[in-house]
Amino acid sequence: MAKSTKGKTPRRARRNISAGRAYVHASYNNTIVTITDLEGNSVAWSSGGTIGYKGSKKGTPYAAQLAAADAVKKAQQTFGMNIVDVIVRGSGSGREQAIRAIQASGIEVKSIMDDTPVPHNGCRPKKKHRA
Repeated sequence: MAKSTKGKTPRRARRNISAGRAYVHASYNNTIVTITDLEGNSVAWSSGGTIGYKGSKKGTPYAAQLAAADAVKKAQQTFGMNIVDVIVRGSGSGREQAIRAIQASGIEVKSIMDDTPVPHNGCRPKKKHRA
């Protein structure tokens, strides 16, 4: 009788990714840092909430700094990443601090790009108040 392989999945080979992208999504309530390979596949991520902060503390620059450092550490340890392009979205208070933390964590930052979405006239405004 053949040996059953139920419950045993083969271990995935560790990919070595040297370059990638770091996306910083900075809203007023939280900062999410996602590190991807050059094709856009997510490699590591972290946020103010993952670090352990709750509520309004998640939106602080310090939480963004810790989140960025944590995401970079995960990417370096598991995939050996050492070069990133930083893409920043949003206007939250943690955006500058997240970029500084990525640079300080020993990973080479090749470029920084601001990709904040801007409305092309946005939503229809409320009706004017008549006196």
